Amino acid sequence: MRVAVLTGGVGGARFLRGIVDTVDPASVTAIVNVGDDLEVLGLSVSPDLDSVLYELAGIADEERGWGRADETWNALATVETLGGESWFRLGDRDLGLHAVRTQALREGVPLSAVTAKLAAALRVETTILPATDEQLRTWLDTPNGSFPFQKWFVARAHRCEGATEARPAPGVLEALHEAELILIAPSNPFVSIGPILAVERIRSALQRRRVPCVAVSPLIGGLAVKGPAAGMLQRLQGGTTAAHVASCYPGLIDALVMDEEDAADADAVSSAGVRPIVTHTLMRDAAARRRLAEAALDAVAFA
Repeated sequence: MRVAVLTGGVGGARFLRGIVDTVDPASVTAIVNVGDDLEVLGLSVSPDLDSVLYELAGIADEERGWGRADETWNALATVETLGGESWFRLGDRDLGLHAVRTQALREGVPLSAVTAKLAAALRVETTILPATDEQLRTWLDTPNGSFPFQKWFVARAHRCEGATEARPAPGVLEALHEAELILIAPSNPFVSIGPILAVERIRSALQRRRVPCVAVSPLIGGLAVKGPAAGMLQRLQGGTTAAHVASCYPGLIDALVMDEEDAADADAVSSAGVRPIVTHTLMRDAAARRRLAEAALDAVAFA
């Protein structure tokens, strides 16, 4: 079965790992948020692409929740000693990947091609695509000014700079058109999935889909496992129920996978024209990731 997954953030990467552990990894295409991309110490950093790469390569730091396992921090210690920019934690192994990406981008290689090269080097079978090869940046607008997302985590509003001009990266639309199932990972709807859907032709492809599109709620009991999703839902959608999560994807999803703690919201989700799928969604370990993946994949049987 060909599966396309819109994803971003650590939770999205872990969900994607569950998917590729359940179906043929080569049949899966990950369409990844690049709204969080930034430049640190002159290096091009793509946090969500890297989370997916590390997770699927089996080298992610599961305990810390981000970055590579067995990381060391000698370069960052030197940066701090010399008074350099150290707010974004880059480990030594991580820096190597960013250096290779930065050199390729400066030579004119598109981000999608760079990502494919990195995935091949890490022996990742799944196709990993940035949503766009063009610059797309999430900015948060606050009473105190506008800030890049990575420098300001929670605010009153956000926008995607460059979304109007951004085109899908090569292979993105093909993956969506050829998929037998489209999944939206349990990622923050605003800052992880929002920038992907801000690319007009990607949103249009979902609106015109002929196969099921299933989203997985990032909330459990109205709370986020990690990150600002619950606070942003409360502020921007007016609440943190499963129905509020579904309302982030109007006309774009056919079903919502939600946690058993939110089962009372099932009728409200159904009333919005979205089929609720109630299960355990906390990804404590590999077995839990696979169970969640299976619940999402099973949606095809009910299409």
